[in-house]
Amino acid sequence: MSDTTPQHPSGPPSAGTPRPTRPAGIDPRGPRVGAGITAVLLVVVLLLGSGTPATVLLTLVAASFALGVARGAQGTWQGQLYARLVRPRLAPPSELEDPRPPRFAQLVGLVVTGVGVLLAVLVTPVAAPVAAAVALVAAFLNAAFGLCLGCELYLLGVRLRARTARTA
Repeated sequence: MSDTTPQHPSGPPSAGTPRPTRPAGIDPRGPRVGAGITAVLLVVVLLLGSGTPATVLLTLVAASFALGVARGAQGTWQGQLYARLVRPRLAPPSELEDPRPPRFAQLVGLVVTGVGVLLAVLVTPVAAPVAAAVALVAAFLNAAFGLCLGCELYLLGVRLRARTARTA
């Protein structure tokens, strides 16, 4: 009896075939929804100003980015909300996305918010809303327009590495 379940084009490897070079794809709408939730939290940080509550909330946002770095955008609590509450109500995605660029974008978000938290705690509380504003620009662009700045940085890095490898 053969398995007729449709699979992603890079599908799981069968015995005797090489492993795919790219990880299995993810629904690109998930990271956009996560960016929307993150944008709302960052707006709240801005509204809270430069006090301890803003720093605490920014710390939670940074922790969410850390989860995204460790488990991918779909492994964050925002990704889980998307998978459980939003995804079941949508048609299947027309195509899947490589999970590596969104994961790198999570790293960029972690660096921006993490530096903001560290500076807010060690230097000046004003750093929390400044970092939140920078992260908010990226989160808003992703949520509203599907423009993932961290993903674009990832792709730029891939192109630069390829160019460097060709010239070496």
